[in-house]
Amino acid sequence: MTDALYMSDSYLKKWDAKVAGVKDGKYITLNQSAFYPKGGGQPCDEGYIIKNGQKFKVVYVGKFSGEISHEVEKLGLKEGDTVLCEIDWERRYTYMRYHTACHLVSNLLFRRANAKITGNQIELDKARMDFSMEDYSPEKLRTYIEESNEIIKQDLLITIETMSRAAVLKEPELARLAIGLPKNLQEFRIVKIGDIDKQVDGGTHVKSLKEIGEIEMTKTVNKGKNNRRLYFILK
Repeated sequence: MTDALYMSDSYLKKWDAKVAGVKDGKYITLNQSAFYPKGGGQPCDEGYIIKNGQKFKVVYVGKFSGEISHEVEKLGLKEGDTVLCEIDWERRYTYMRYHTACHLVSNLLFRRANAKITGNQIELDKARMDFSMEDYSPEKLRTYIEESNEIIKQDLLITIETMSRAAVLKEPELARLAIGLPKNLQEFRIVKIGDIDKQVDGGTHVKSLKEIGEIEMTKTVNKGKNNRRLYFILK
């Protein structure tokens, strides 16, 4: 099983690894990886796996049966190879900023409107959040974004901890997704924003709120009681 380095250090840009397996010449598993696999609305990382100075571009990263698989654009890597890995940092950092911003906004949606997230998608130039909300109001959503920006000015720290399934079940507000907790996990990674927010999460995040910048709401859509939609950008 690949050691998922991004879970403990979102800022790791380069690391050494060994090729643990190769399928069809271009699907690579490593003994350890900081490449984030697509999931939870966050796109996968891109970058390079480098062997003896030769670069193999990583074009897709996914998680299959619990294993992280890296698709490279050309053949040449072999099982047992010692390699250097390097992330496309600008791409990753943008996703980190958006992901932490999503947590902050979802905190306000949950606390102010008892809304749970039903879907989300982060892109390089915007983010979309879908949520259930009884009393839909674009004006209310705008006030939540304004409040989020005021909280960003406090520059609270983002920290990571782990909790057992039993402990998480005692605090149901930790699971903000409408689908609930994955049934096969007994230990959960918790992302905290200062003392104002704690959520179960497996994605990458910045270290402090000011790294987000400013959130600007660009569009809202009323798709029905259980599917309101909010778009925002970071400035």
